[in-house]
Amino acid sequence: MTGAAGPAGQVGVLIVNLGTPEAPTPGAVRRYLKEFLTDRRVIEGQGPAWRFLLNAVILPRRSRAKARSYASIWNKEAGESPLKTITRSQAEKLAAALAPEHPGVVVDWAMRYGLPAIAERIAALKARGCDRILVVPLYPQYSAATTATVADAVFRALMTMRAQPALRIAPPYYDNPAYIEALAGSVKAAMAALPEPPETIVASYHGMPQAYVDKGDPYPAQCEATTRLLRDKLGMGGEALIMTYQSRFGFSAWLKPYTDKTLASLGRKGVKRIMVLMPGFAADCLETLEEIAIEGAHIFKRHGGEQFTTVPCLNDSPGGMAALAALVKRELQGWG
Repeated sequence: MTGAAGPAGQVGVLIVNLGTPEAPTPGAVRRYLKEFLTDRRVIEGQGPAWRFLLNAVILPRRSRAKARSYASIWNKEAGESPLKTITRSQAEKLAAALAPEHPGVVVDWAMRYGLPAIAERIAALKARGCDRILVVPLYPQYSAATTATVADAVFRALMTMRAQPALRIAPPYYDNPAYIEALAGSVKAAMAALPEPPETIVASYHGMPQAYVDKGDPYPAQCEATTRLLRDKLGMGGEALIMTYQSRFGFSAWLKPYTDKTLASLGRKGVKRIMVLMPGFAADCLETLEEIAIEGAHIFKRHGGEQFTTVPCLNDSPGGMAALAALVKRELQGWG
């Protein structure tokens, strides 16, 4: 936790990311995946058949495969996943950015699945004297399977408290000008480092089942808005900067177009140079560092592509932190 200890009446800020296993081992990955895949907002309609499939097939197989994937990106020096390293740094830099205008604010961080747990960190903020807490889900685009699950965990934590803190949950920031500016800056910086510019830029967002959207989830509309604003900021048309969805799971229809199939198609069509950014991820993680940067590059080059470049997530970069700080300062209005 960052920020100075203080008496009752303090304001706390809790930034929350998706989560990570505690080690790149099948056992640790299995525990993490079980918590994630038993969330009824992530996998809807869970019944006996799903529970049997999860425990008998999915967890044993995916735990081994994902453990190898995590091992390929693991921060061995810190003994943790890059997501945890980056989120900690985001909290520390956010505290420093808030200090001049909000010197009494205490900043902490948590993971929705895995550790540090949301309930634990809310209790820690409360113990530090925070009777008002702003929770910031690090998902630019809202989804019931991401943002809403953070709210679920927060409300469950408050249900155990007799003296509850006042609570705010920051809204999605998919169209926030500082966020769009930071994304555009990251693309420009990545392009400036290349010997030749990409022929196509792909904005890849995490996917979701089409059925969730049919029930009213606003996620794809917000992804489309982010992409449109980013195109405008970069002065690019729809063919120069396209959008796709990655990380599909299972056999049902997910949001299209699929990232992996698009990468293969671009290679087959003779496109030699592409750049991929992942605007929906606030920090680099397995889905960006392994699924896209490693596996995505392999798919593209296997189908004829040559130059494959990924744009780092905003992470704790100056632009990324400026966007996060702007959001938090706006949501703290009236709280000190």
